[in-house]
Amino acid sequence: EQIMGDEVYGKDRERRLVELLRAIADLIRGFDDDTALLAAGPQLLKMMGDARSELFHYEVRITYDLPEVAESRRIVEEAKRRLESLEKEMDLDGDDPDDDAPWRGEQS
Repeated sequence: EQIMGDEVYGKDRERRLVELLRAIADLIRGFDDDTALLAAGPQLLKMMGDARSELFHYEVRITYDLPEVAESRRIVEEAKRRLESLEKEMDLDGDDPDDDAPWRGEQS
């Protein structure tokens, strides 16, 4: 399951979303005439609003991190920052033996 704060998007929530979408479709199909369908506008708007919100959460659930994933991401980001910092320090010294800029080296 994907977690963000208290948000959990598991199989049960996914099943409820499918049920909501099918209920909207069934409701629309159940009206015999256009007048009745249009009269159900407020009910349909509420259901479609709920479905829209839930579909949004479903679509972005990939961005929700499990605590373990978030910690791993933090460790990698910290390691990248440290590496960049070390690389900058090495460049400032001018002592890099693999330096491709010979004009920074010793004067002849």
